[in-house]
Amino acid sequence: MSVQAVRGWRTWMWCLWLVAAMMMLAFLDLTVYGLVVPASALLLAVISGPAAWRRQGIDKLDLAVVATLYISVVALFRVAFTVFTVTNVLGLFLCFAAGLVLGVAGPVFYTVRRRRPLSDLGLSLGNWKQAVALGAVLAAIQFAITLLGYPLPEPAGWVPLLVMSLTVGAFETVFFRGFVQTRLSASFGRAPGIAVAAALYAVYHVGYGMSSEGMVFLFGLGIVYAVAFDLTRNALVLWPLLTPLGSFFNNLNTGDIELPWAAILGFADVLGLMVASIWLGHRRLQRKGQQGETSTGRRGQRHAP
Repeated sequence: MSVQAVRGWRTWMWCLWLVAAMMMLAFLDLTVYGLVVPASALLLAVISGPAAWRRQGIDKLDLAVVATLYISVVALFRVAFTVFTVTNVLGLFLCFAAGLVLGVAGPVFYTVRRRRPLSDLGLSLGNWKQAVALGAVLAAIQFAITLLGYPLPEPAGWVPLLVMSLTVGAFETVFFRGFVQTRLSASFGRAPGIAVAAALYAVYHVGYGMSSEGMVFLFGLGIVYAVAFDLTRNALVLWPLLTPLGSFFNNLNTGDIELPWAAILGFADVLGLMVASIWLGHRRLQRKGQQGETSTGRRGQRHAP
């Protein structure tokens, strides 16, 4: 069997696993889900062969920046939801917003600083058709299990939550999948990188004051999101459909968060700052590329006969 055929077989194997993992949401207890999904993914990674464990070499600077940004984001969320709380809405929102923007702007500017393309974060149009197709299939399964037939409240009760879910989903996609997972996978291998990134994704919810049982479930769900991203290396597989839908349903179902209409403007501003940081990072990379081409041309002129 050719190398290309083996890669195609592995891709289809993981795609079928993703579909099965999403369907398990319909009949597994959430804590059981958080144990079964990682165990099945580990078994499949072993079957997949050495490619899932191959690494580029430990990059200490990468790991230091990942740790620094992760601790900073979790700390900001923790202060927002357990110190300010809803008794100080302005403080809660500003702290929460700072964590969201830091989780996108930090990875973008670090990536640019290391002269890496933004495609490392999944921010490109490469492989977009496959990413959109896979994301749509997984989102459709999730929608059928969670939101199909769900009685929505009045628009004031769900529209602000939807905007918040889109904003938080963008942050989680770039920070946890595009940055944390990618950098850990480069240092330790794809399978360990996925596992550790999913664990960090689950634990970060301590910033929201979540229980340990909820984190076990999110570890399993984080594995699903991480594998989907690993297959496509494009943020479109997760956003704007899959991760926001899950967050939106959870917020609706728990009923813990009530947002005013004005919150839409606040989260739209946060999303705008995220987009602006990505655009600035892209422009910075373009200028560096142009400067590099100019320097190369000048050196060539000096050495020309």
